[in-house]
Amino acid sequence: MTRPLCSVMSLAFLSFAAIPSAHADAGWTDLGPVLELTPSIQGRYVVKIGVTQNQSGCRDKQMFYQDFSDRGADKMYLALLEAVSSGKKVRVFVTGGCELNGHSQISSVTIVL
Repeated sequence: MTRPLCSVMSLAFLSFAAIPSAHADAGWTDLGPVLELTPSIQGRYVVKIGVTQNQSGCRDKQMFYQDFSDRGADKMYLALLEAVSSGKKVRVFVTGGCELNGHSQISSVTIVL
């Protein structure tokens, strides 16, 4: 292999290795209050929860989203709305998916008494 080709291939490898993953770990967050709940005309809702632990690896650790078209999304939305109304804390299950400006996708919500 010639020197210029070797350098180009090394640079290409290093560039590929530096690309962050858009999919990380799944699991439960810790408990936190619902700070903001925003339904939108884009067919999804965004929720800000005051958590300190979120293993998804997404850019914004306190912002989560769910598409209304996903099965069970309406029930999760109602649970979050109940938490807003009552002031109870919640935890959410993050799927590991990072979308929508670095927000974590959720697939379950638990309200704690």
